[in-house]
Amino acid sequence: MFERQERVAILLLCSVALTVIGAHLVLSSIGKQPFARPFNDNSAEGELVTVQGNIDQITFTQSGGHMIMVVNNLSVFVPAQIAQGIIVQKGDRILVYGLVQTYRSKKEIVVNSAGDIRPLVTENSTG
Repeated sequence: MFERQERVAILLLCSVALTVIGAHLVLSSIGKQPFARPFNDNSAEGELVTVQGNIDQITFTQSGGHMIMVVNNLSVFVPAQIAQGIIVQKGDRILVYGLVQTYRSKKEIVVNSAGDIRPLVTENSTG
């Protein structure tokens, strides 16, 4: 059958695979919140940040159909494939997770999935 070294190698491979799967499940369940910092003017390019507030403006790019939302005077870029599955409107209060990117010398947040945009319930809307 298998030699001793082959059995050890297979056991190690299975152990590593189970560890990676377990880590993925744990990290998926806790989400991005523990790793994201609130956005500020000093946020670095590529940093995972969060911003919450009301949507002041929503526009779509002429080419590509990408959505650009303005939240707290900050542009939030939503790629077209993600924007198709999102229903938001001006005035909605949202929480956004994304990566900081500079576009035309201004920082913006780039969203990576539809789950990175979450509606926030205000006290007035619960009654």
